Amino acid sequence: MANDGPVEHGYPHLETVRAAINALYKRLSYDTVQTFATSVAPVDVAFCDTDDLHLGAQRVAREMVRHYRLPDARMIVGFREMTHAANVELAAGPEYFIELNDRFRTHRRDIGAALAHEVMHVYLHRLDLSFPGTRDNEILTDTAAAYLGAGWLLLDAYREDADSSQKLGYLTPEEFGYVLAKRALLFDEDPGIWFTSPQAYTAYAAGMELARRDSRQPPLTAAGWAGRRRYARDRRHAQDHQHGPGSSQPGVVPYSFTPDGSDASGGPDGHGPLRVSFPCPTCHQRIRVPVRGRVRARCGVCRTVLECDT
Repeated sequence: MANDGPVEHGYPHLETVRAAINALYKRLSYDTVQTFATSVAPVDVAFCDTDDLHLGAQRVAREMVRHYRLPDARMIVGFREMTHAANVELAAGPEYFIELNDRFRTHRRDIGAALAHEVMHVYLHRLDLSFPGTRDNEILTDTAAAYLGAGWLLLDAYREDADSSQKLGYLTPEEFGYVLAKRALLFDEDPGIWFTSPQAYTAYAAGMELARRDSRQPPLTAAGWAGRRRYARDRRHAQDHQHGPGSSQPGVVPYSFTPDGSDASGGPDGHGPLRVSFPCPTCHQRIRVPVRGRVRARCGVCRTVLECDT
């Protein structure tokens, strides 16, 4: 887990974050994701200055093991001087050694955040779920911790003022806010009431705005007037250029049009039926439906029912 340098803002890792949410659903299944409907409670990871350092760290680690449903795993937590905030040794188990930066000896309220990330490494290791490259794999770990109910601690560890800053994890504050907002919309949860950092709440609000925008993209019926107007224009363009470039706009808009392979005959003017593909606003799985007006689609990965106007 990294904890150095200036705090980066915005959404530079957004596509990797969305891929991580999709990978979680595919690896865990909808039913397993639903078992994480309850987040880690603040009282269960509270750590005051009068608590014994090592006993308190072990207590918080056990809570993370319980939350992630790793009953046969034992975390052994130690402290040492190091560059990164924390590190875990991924072995065969059932014992896993976690090292925390010495600064946590005096910043005890953030021990839960560090352990949320490191124990998630163990969880993903046991699932055999990883992304290639250290950076993307760490983003997967942050995203999984936040989406499965423990990562709000990582965002709450973000503090910034004119003279100093602190952030744990690889996601930006706004990206943490985005993942927490996706979770909040899924489980009707409000993690904002747990934040002790005002900067964390601001980042969460920004992430919620983007998460809600995912559900208002064409061809979803919740799309706004401007989005529907552009969608209609792109659809006409796709119908007029089915056999040439321009039937999709990857990277510009979230949807793309392709000819419907089930009916290659086309009409008298050569215009056959189209299909439109777009990301599920919950799990970001690509969904492909026929272009024929009002359509109700169900995501095969997260079971979200989507009302579309194609």
